[in-house]
Amino acid sequence: MTQKELQDRLKTYAIEIVKFAEKLPDALGFRTVRNQIVRCAPSAAANYRAACRGKSTADFKYKLEIVEEELDETMFWLEFTVGLDDSKRDFVTPLWKEGNELLSIIVSSINSVKKKLKNY
Repeated sequence: MTQKELQDRLKTYAIEIVKFAEKLPDALGFRTVRNQIVRCAPSAAANYRAACRGKSTADFKYKLEIVEEELDETMFWLEFTVGLDDSKRDFVTPLWKEGNELLSIIVSSINSVKKKLKNY
């Protein structure tokens, strides 16, 4: 997968998360989820884009680690949503699956960069 393809995939994921959040009820717990999830998913996409313009290999790795944290937080809020209302599981499952796949790609990239840095 190219950097551009991963950028597009992360952006699409962020858009799907925001659309999901817009459909959540206006109850206090869901407002909390909405406020958090619409920050972390787009942040992951934006930080990956910034990582692709990294000034060095170390900078690239650092920015990828931010993407990892933001994706993991997105997945937490998806799990939290199901905890608040199990009827949301059918909507959450494909978003969680895509988030987990993206997280795996990012972690693999981080590990590759760590090896590269170690060999310098």
